[in-house]
Amino acid sequence: MTSPLTTSAAASSAVRWTPRLWGTLLVLCAAMFLDALDVSMVGVALPSIGSDLHLSTSTLQWIVSGYILGYGGLLLLGGRTADLLGRRQVFLVALAVFALASLLGGLVDSGPLLIASRFIKGLSAAFTAPAGLSIITTTFPEGPLRNRALSIYTTCAATGFSMGLVLSGLLTEASWRFTMLLPAPIALIALAAGLKLLPRSPREEDHDGYDIPGAVLGTASMLLLVFTVVQAPESGWTSARTLLSFLAVAVLLTAFVLVERRSPSPLIRLGVLRAGSQVRAQLGAICFFGSYVGFQFLTTLYMQSLLGWSALHTALAFLPAGALVAVSATKVGAIVDRFGTPRLITTGFALMVLGYALFLRVDLDPVYAAVVLPSMLLIGAACALVFPALNIQATNGVEDHEQGMVSGLLNTSIQVGGAIFLAVVTAVVTAGAPAHATPQAVLDSYRPGFLVVTGIAVAGLLISLTGLRSRRGGQSVVVAKSTVGEAEVDRVPVHD
Repeated sequence: MTSPLTTSAAASSAVRWTPRLWGTLLVLCAAMFLDALDVSMVGVALPSIGSDLHLSTSTLQWIVSGYILGYGGLLLLGGRTADLLGRRQVFLVALAVFALASLLGGLVDSGPLLIASRFIKGLSAAFTAPAGLSIITTTFPEGPLRNRALSIYTTCAATGFSMGLVLSGLLTEASWRFTMLLPAPIALIALAAGLKLLPRSPREEDHDGYDIPGAVLGTASMLLLVFTVVQAPESGWTSARTLLSFLAVAVLLTAFVLVERRSPSPLIRLGVLRAGSQVRAQLGAICFFGSYVGFQFLTTLYMQSLLGWSALHTALAFLPAGALVAVSATKVGAIVDRFGTPRLITTGFALMVLGYALFLRVDLDPVYAAVVLPSMLLIGAACALVFPALNIQATNGVEDHEQGMVSGLLNTSIQVGGAIFLAVVTAVVTAGAPAHATPQAVLDSYRPGFLVVTGIAVAGLLISLTGLRSRRGGQSVVVAKSTVGEAEVDRVPVHD
């Protein structure tokens, strides 16, 4: 196959990238940026959407949950589809659907149609995310080159999430429709560039058919799991509906595992989970995103409902964390090369725990420079270290034809972790809601939620500690098979 990366000496390639290679990476980063942007932008616009379309609070929830349902429920299928049908083809088709759904979302005048457009956007992101990540991991060889690419890629996701908060505060002042329409032109530009720049990837020809039963069971179980945890706070965690739904999820997942163990071409090859590093990456992703989503949810309520800050003011309070991630883009890859992913993940989770613990000191008259800003900087530093390191650890040592599968699995862990722990945090806060909603009583009801968020990060830290290994000898990275070129490079010297 053709690739934008030349097969000259690997060490020099790791230092100097061709313009075409940069263009390929920027297209993939644009799609990831849009995914993260779309997740964060809609939150601030919800009150305006509800007022304009006359939607109830429960209906408004589905504008957010519809995206999560499509995204989290179909990621496993999206990752394996990219492997089987071609990563470039799947990525470009899904990106085109994303652009059309964005346009639809900004033009509709109906709540159900808006929710449907959000579900379609989530569905398309479930295909672009694993396809984009697997294009990177099969284009850039394992080692310093891939580490640098993944650090830039994951930084774009964090930057998109942070910018989405700020942009939504600005755009909603004019109209909530602009928050829905903004991704459309960006997606179309990325699509046009992708048609020219993305390397062609062959379909997997030697597979033993398609795992239709696994695809049905895997997709159904993920859709039902996300649906159940989203609905649980409203229906009640111990209600018959919720318990029966969780039982159905367990049955579907059991059937899925049995099918995957017998399938000649499984949706997920369960053998990849025998590696401790892979299991730690998946569990770390669950804890990382689950804790951060819960923190952002509670902090946004605290700043807007209790402190009376505007949407833009709140967004700017989160900005230091995103800015710190953005400026670290070109540094994290070299740090990974030198210290390895286990140490970075452990350090990042330690910083995250410190940031959350410091935020527990907030009151009704916080000193921004003494409490809020240090917390945001610690959390931003944690995100800069943990997110790219998790992506690198999950994809290292995986054959090219399974990169889409592993990418889909990692993104599923991220989304399902976010959905589950956000529901848990919401339930904890709701259970402690005061009868007399004085500002201090409301703040006191938030504190158990912040403690849960901190506890999730502690769990991530404990998991990462099990992966620490002493390193001896020289630093070098073994390069796995890659579609970069015909020749295989045995060792690439590490550049600090």
